Amino acid sequence: MSAIDTLPPLRDVIATHGLSARKSLGQNFLLDLNLTAKIARQAGDLTQCDVLEIGPGPGGLTRGLLSEGARHVLCIEKDSRCLPALHEIAQAYPGRLTVLEGDALEIDPLAHLTPPIRVAANLPYNVGTELLVRWLTPPAWPPFWQSLTLMFQREVAERIVAAPGSKTYGRLAILAQWRADAQIVLNLPPGAFTPPPKVSSAVVHLSALPEPRFPADAAILSRVVAAAFNQRRKMLRAALKGVAPDIEDHLHAAGIAPTERAEQVPLEAFCALARSLATT
Repeated sequence: MSAIDTLPPLRDVIATHGLSARKSLGQNFLLDLNLTAKIARQAGDLTQCDVLEIGPGPGGLTRGLLSEGARHVLCIEKDSRCLPALHEIAQAYPGRLTVLEGDALEIDPLAHLTPPIRVAANLPYNVGTELLVRWLTPPAWPPFWQSLTLMFQREVAERIVAAPGSKTYGRLAILAQWRADAQIVLNLPPGAFTPPPKVSSAVVHLSALPEPRFPADAAILSRVVAAAFNQRRKMLRAALKGVAPDIEDHLHAAGIAPTERAEQVPLEAFCALARSLATT
């Protein structure tokens, strides 16, 4: 394994600081620095960007982002054991790394970031989906980020990019594809991690659209999609009867057969349904 900087290999860093991965924190560490640099490259040209990283652990992806030229990296790390290792990285890249200790679900990072901003992270499995949904559903659009380059369990990654008609198509696909271009850019086997997880992983790259792909009220669309997929085996006229008493009229207005099921309905039609409901 060739070096990407003058710092020690990650196995040595983990041994020095006693950083055994903790299941309770959703930790699985990537030790191959060439691989973390490859993931960093999937985020695009970072030389003019600040990068937000969640859950850096011993800093493998952090080093990849910095070695690939990120203007500044802000890490949020909940595990205090990792802070000394991240401090060593900060010393090796003076002025380009800031580390905040705490829970990414509770910290507002924007005070520490200067646009343009990109997000790149090997997200802890236990908070990854919640963070993604938050980033996709801000109060106003466009969001603070230009792009998200995120590692998930492969099953979650497939749900993000799923097409109508597939079993993985659902609320996550609608939220992601309404406001972003999403694609899987890298697949990783369990053996790439320490300890190896029981499932494969994948890196998804999402580029924010300047405005949503189709017009719709965000709150109405979210409510409709949640109701539709919460009972995905039911016909939409039944699954959505709690949304509006005249739901069949709205389905017809949106060009959707009331006998369709949620997984058969494309994003554009869900947006049309949300627009119809907004008129009542």
